[in-house]
Amino acid sequence: MNKAPISSVAAPPYICEVIPLDAVQLMTGVPDPVVGGKFDMTVGAEMNGKPWGSGGCFAYRPTGDKPKVLEVTLSPDGTKDEVEYRIRKGAARLPEIVPGANGFYFQDGSAGNTQAAAVLVHGYDRVIVQLVRGVKGRDNAADVVALMKLVAPKLILDATPAPEKTKD
Repeated sequence: MNKAPISSVAAPPYICEVIPLDAVQLMTGVPDPVVGGKFDMTVGAEMNGKPWGSGGCFAYRPTGDKPKVLEVTLSPDGTKDEVEYRIRKGAARLPEIVPGANGFYFQDGSAGNTQAAAVLVHGYDRVIVQLVRGVKGRDNAADVVALMKLVAPKLILDATPAPEKTKD
């Protein structure tokens, strides 16, 4: 098992044009994941005329029943209240990754569980890095934080900001 930390510099090759493949391989232990999904930084223009960004990237084991091992999503439904609530409930606060953004991370505390997630909210934009099946013996929480540091600046800052939600 490789316990090396994820690189602090994003370098090609990438999956879904944003996520470094070497980071995915290291944190999931899957050398050749099956990948699906994409990010569209102006998808909202097609839906409601406001060009906010959205999308997701999903990595799966290439054999057996091909379980999902990693999911990274960008959506227009984040709130600072969500972040503060999760921190009050025990999640750890993310370090500053993007100026003005707030986030949290956690790892499932069950014995032997390798699931971990990090969530970063900037305005209404939210990036989630969810490690569904990590490598036993690695610091899975540190891995999701490291991947968040690599992908969130590009995803959140390249996306057209999500508009304020209104009640219809």
